Amino acid sequence: MHLCNSTLGKERRRFDPFCRAPYSKQFIPRPSPRTGPERIQLPEESPKKAAEAAPQSAEFPKVYEPQLIEPRWAEAWVEQELFRADANAPGDVFSIVIPPPNVTGYIHIGHMLEHTQIDVLTRWHRMRGENTLWLPGMDHAGISTQVVVERELAKQSLTRKALGREEFERRVWEWKAHSGGTIKKQMIRLGDSCDWSREKFTLDPALYRAVLEAFLRLYREGLIYRGRYIVNWCPRCQTALSDLETVHEERKGHLWHIRYPVVGSSESIVVATTRPETMLGDTAVAVNPADERYKHLVGKKLLLPLMNREIPVIADAAVDREFGTGAVKVTPAHDPNDFEMGRRHKLPEIDVMTEDGRMNANAGPYAGMDRFEARKHIVADLESQGLLVKVEDHTHAVGVCDRCKTVVEPRVSMQWFCKMRPLADAGAAAVEEGQVRIFPDNQRKIFIDWLANIRDWCISRQLWWGHRIPMWHCPCGGITPARDSQVAIVDGRALPASPPEKCAKCGGGKLEQDPDVLDTWFSSGLWPLSTLGWPDDAPDLRRFYPTTLLISGYDILFFWDARMVMLCLHLAPGKTTAERIPFRTFYLHSLVRDAQGQKMSKMRGNVVDPLEWMERYGTDALRFTLAIKAAPGTDIALSEDAVVGYKAFANKIWNAARFVFVNLEKFQSATGMSVEELASPQVRAAAPYPAGDAVSLADRWIFSRFAEVIATVDDALENFRFHEAAHIVYHFFWGDFCDWYIEWVKPAMADPDRKVSVPAWRNLFAIFEAALRLLHPFMPFLTEELWHRLPQHSSEKDKNARSIALQPFPRPAPQWADPDADNEVKLLQDIIGAARNVRAELKLDPKRRVAADFTPATLAVRETVKENRAIILRLATLSDLRISDAKLEPPAGPVRSTAQFDLRISYGDTVDPKSEIARLQKDKERLTRDLEAKQNRLADSTFRSRAPAEVVRQLEATVAERRIELDKVTERLAQLEKGGDSPPSAQI
Repeated sequence: MHLCNSTLGKERRRFDPFCRAPYSKQFIPRPSPRTGPERIQLPEESPKKAAEAAPQSAEFPKVYEPQLIEPRWAEAWVEQELFRADANAPGDVFSIVIPPPNVTGYIHIGHMLEHTQIDVLTRWHRMRGENTLWLPGMDHAGISTQVVVERELAKQSLTRKALGREEFERRVWEWKAHSGGTIKKQMIRLGDSCDWSREKFTLDPALYRAVLEAFLRLYREGLIYRGRYIVNWCPRCQTALSDLETVHEERKGHLWHIRYPVVGSSESIVVATTRPETMLGDTAVAVNPADERYKHLVGKKLLLPLMNREIPVIADAAVDREFGTGAVKVTPAHDPNDFEMGRRHKLPEIDVMTEDGRMNANAGPYAGMDRFEARKHIVADLESQGLLVKVEDHTHAVGVCDRCKTVVEPRVSMQWFCKMRPLADAGAAAVEEGQVRIFPDNQRKIFIDWLANIRDWCISRQLWWGHRIPMWHCPCGGITPARDSQVAIVDGRALPASPPEKCAKCGGGKLEQDPDVLDTWFSSGLWPLSTLGWPDDAPDLRRFYPTTLLISGYDILFFWDARMVMLCLHLAPGKTTAERIPFRTFYLHSLVRDAQGQKMSKMRGNVVDPLEWMERYGTDALRFTLAIKAAPGTDIALSEDAVVGYKAFANKIWNAARFVFVNLEKFQSATGMSVEELASPQVRAAAPYPAGDAVSLADRWIFSRFAEVIATVDDALENFRFHEAAHIVYHFFWGDFCDWYIEWVKPAMADPDRKVSVPAWRNLFAIFEAALRLLHPFMPFLTEELWHRLPQHSSEKDKNARSIALQPFPRPAPQWADPDADNEVKLLQDIIGAARNVRAELKLDPKRRVAADFTPATLAVRETVKENRAIILRLATLSDLRISDAKLEPPAGPVRSTAQFDLRISYGDTVDPKSEIARLQKDKERLTRDLEAKQNRLADSTFRSRAPAEVVRQLEATVAERRIELDKVTERLAQLEKGGDSPPSAQI
């Protein structure tokens, strides 16, 4: 056993995070300056700077400085591989995979919330003795990463097409090695207790193999197919997008009404469109077969304006007779509804655009123009030819790329698709049967409804960065898959190792691999499987799959969560649903909004940079703020003031610890006792200790209260009520432990009689150390720092003694529960609280002791007060407590009454009644004038119509407060005047 950095040890050595040796320089990092998007890095400092950051004496620092403490522990936890899981270890399993952040990413406040919740639960489960794995990793983020690297190339006047595919991929890997992974460093700085030895990347060879295996299995089962369909196309990224990657925004536009002449007739049909440029690809005009206006025109030909191409009038029941003119242009190559209609009527598909959103040769005279430039020319030409009937303002939903915000173009394209219906049905059944539990419950119905209406998934992307589709094309038109899912490592990159030897259709050998890559979400949909070693029968897969829990934001419920349920359920080994599900429970956390409840956005300027707040107030303070506000199903309104408040909570704990250690040093000096005799693990384990014949009331109460707190925290975390768990821990540490217990036992700590003082110190240390373990999942850095200032087992003999994170979560002994002590202390707290309230009402000097009158309601109350009279006098700052059976009347002084007692502090013991009446009368006059002025302002209609709503609300709240103050002052005046000591009312 040894003591780390205690002010009490004889060896005043420098602090080492794991007490292995004198303070090691590499464990003394300081916050580094912010550099680029990385913001906070694990520091690489010179020995000189490290030495400057190190504690220069064994004294307990007066000021809590998280900026010095937190980076040191963050680095130490990783270096010691403290959170490495063991697939062979016994016991229950808790496993969770990280929602893989993009390799291009950096921490934002949403990550901070998500990682806080995951880390709280991971640390809690680990401390409960479970075999715990939090598996980290990153996603290659196909589109995002390619965009980033292409921007870098553009600075050198280079393009990916000019470089060629192989060289471009090499450049991306080079970028990834030097600039990617910033978020990992930031995750370490957050204190994420991940097993970094198992870190994965979606393009790692093992994960690449898993992706190939999944694709080939689904292809052979007929669930993956290739076809020409309408897709969401991003002209900027030049790739297909899924429906989920297309965000629809309400935008103001126009509805152009265009006349289509009937061939060989003076008649015409007017159609309305929001995209005139697509009319160049029209192959029909459709009307409803029941629409009497157009029945005689069905089957006739129209002359397509500007293109002079004849197109038919067709009848289709999908046309809404009530919308617009009741006739719609049909552009099968540029509209999903038109595409389906075109297939029904065997219409040609004319694509009039290039991949980058310019008009192609099929657009005739508009070829080469940007689509929006072409729109202007087309509208002008229609108007000049008398074919533009009218233009209406029109607000409609416009699809934009989720990543680059470019307007998406629906266009026909040859793509790879995955049939989702059978996968979705199995996923919905797993949720409905309770095999996969969803929290909050309202998300369960949303999840099942989405699966019920799912469409086939376009899984191919026209990118170069990602998992290349393992299919080979032959000039004959045949398509042949890879022979198996083996991969080869070429220049450090994984590639399919088993291309087909010949075409399955013609037997030819001139094969070329499909140029497309898979949607990033295809690989991340396999994440719980692939990261644990699937498709091999890996030890991690056998031990940690299915994972216990998934935590993610509800904004990726369909992007990621649902796809994991569907893909893993279909591909995982096991005979039952319970064996194949990717996770047994998933919890969808809320959004973090600003203090006014608005969604954060750069446009509003209300985005919170968590790294700035971490530097300013400490990671623990921000973590605790997010936890205590994280009520299930409600978004978080986050303010800087709240973080400041929980920084004060960290300061409170630090100051309480400093008080304990400073006073212990005095006690040691007086008694010569070692800290091991008072606070060793063995001593702490045997608490509570009796003082004489029995355990003191304060000690009985604090252990009983602690047992109740532990049970509440366990239940809250089990059910994702992070706010409740944090709330109970906060009030226990600040209120029960600091404000009540320490204050209560101060005299016992200094008592010269060791039969009193030694048990007091031992019980104090036992509760303090256990409370640090209770708080640890929420505030890991502060608790680790303080825990190491207590004597612990030698880490050479007990590996778990290296960190508080490896210690058991508090477990109450059955004998701790003590309802009698709870009730007695609750009574004493009520009495002391009543006295303090009356003192505040009388505005007494906090140090001035005064007498109080007390009437108990029962004999039991009287006895409890008599036995604990000293603590009441001390904590309520009273000189005397006069106990009687007399009824206490208010005129003599303010009275506080409960079902158990009445308490009064007489005016005669505190103030001169005449002076008090004069002071109260002035207060009443001031409050009356102020209230009248504010009420008149609120009654002013001009003010109400012009003032911001928030200003009006604040003024209304102030008026309500002033009324309460005035009522209190009026009541006290009446009490004093009733007492008969007041002067005649005419003189007041």
